[in-house]
Amino acid sequence: MAIKPASLGRKSTNKNPPILSHEFVIQNHADIISCVAMVFVLGLMDESTSPFASAFISLHHNVSGEEPTREQPLGKPFTYVAGIKDYCAVFFYTLTCIIMHAIIQEFVLDKISRKLHLSKFKLSLFNESGQLVAFYVMSFLWGANVILKEGYFTKFSLLWDDYPNHPMLFLHKFFFIIQLAYYLHMLPELYFQKVKKEDQQPKIIHAVCGFSIICLAYTFGFQRIALVILTLHYLSATFAHIFQLIGVFDRDEKMASVRIFNNAVFVFVRFTSMVIGVLALYYGVIANSSQKLRGYLALFALLGLQCYFIFSFITEQLKAKREAKQLSKPAPSQKKKTPKEKTKKVKRESDLPEADQSPSAPINNKVKTK
Repeated sequence: MAIKPASLGRKSTNKNPPILSHEFVIQNHADIISCVAMVFVLGLMDESTSPFASAFISLHHNVSGEEPTREQPLGKPFTYVAGIKDYCAVFFYTLTCIIMHAIIQEFVLDKISRKLHLSKFKLSLFNESGQLVAFYVMSFLWGANVILKEGYFTKFSLLWDDYPNHPMLFLHKFFFIIQLAYYLHMLPELYFQKVKKEDQQPKIIHAVCGFSIICLAYTFGFQRIALVILTLHYLSATFAHIFQLIGVFDRDEKMASVRIFNNAVFVFVRFTSMVIGVLALYYGVIANSSQKLRGYLALFALLGLQCYFIFSFITEQLKAKREAKQLSKPAPSQKKKTPKEKTKKVKRESDLPEADQSPSAPINNKVKTK
């Protein structure tokens, strides 16, 4: 008897789908996109195609920095600004994000979900929160590392000094490239993950709004302020999705303490973000630079976004309280009548006139004959 080879996380089917069909692309999208990404990597090996391929892989628009020499063994760190070639890099790293999404899904989340035996609804929540927790934790640690290296906590005025002349270090710029690429990769993932049409709208809004906000902040020179605000936001979002994962596992005894901690982190992040926005934009950019209109627009956008988060948070809390009250109400139960109560009812009906008595009362007839 022949033994069939086990498939790596994919459902084995007796009949392979036709090549270039929808099912074939969905099952093998990570392999296909890996081949496309390898074309750009191989392009670096040839002198004729190296300039074209490097536009998609390397970071461009550097304004300072020197390679190590004998006189300066350490060299000077390269700094970059935003430019049009960055969107070539965003395209390439969008492919990378799709590949990493498939790796996390296949080798981590799918293996865990098989042991949990979740329903379809809980499985979708588990996959979504699992992917976002991995991205948010990486982004928070990355952003915190850049903030510490740049010294924004020790010298807060660096957020607005010399605006809009804010060159970025390599990790700082690469952080924004990955952010844009991740939010952009959410759109093709709707097709690759077979998301239902009724569930696509909130995911599309999340992807488009996240990409647009980060793109505007990156393009108009608010990279330092956006880095701090995004790092704080990812701290709150990490705990929110961890809280959602705990809810998937149905561990009610831990929900109360985690809910209080999650709410406290959310309130702290929103309050801190608004304070940083007012200090950096109103008292920093608007008061000390000629870009007043750009500063006012950024300030109103930041405050409006934080107010939207607070409004959504309050709405969810009220909705959760209403659902908890409905679940806590006891269901109306009909008590079974005892034989004594039945005889009392028979006696009461026997005292009534014949027109008022119920037609189906065989016990009353017995009482009359007696």
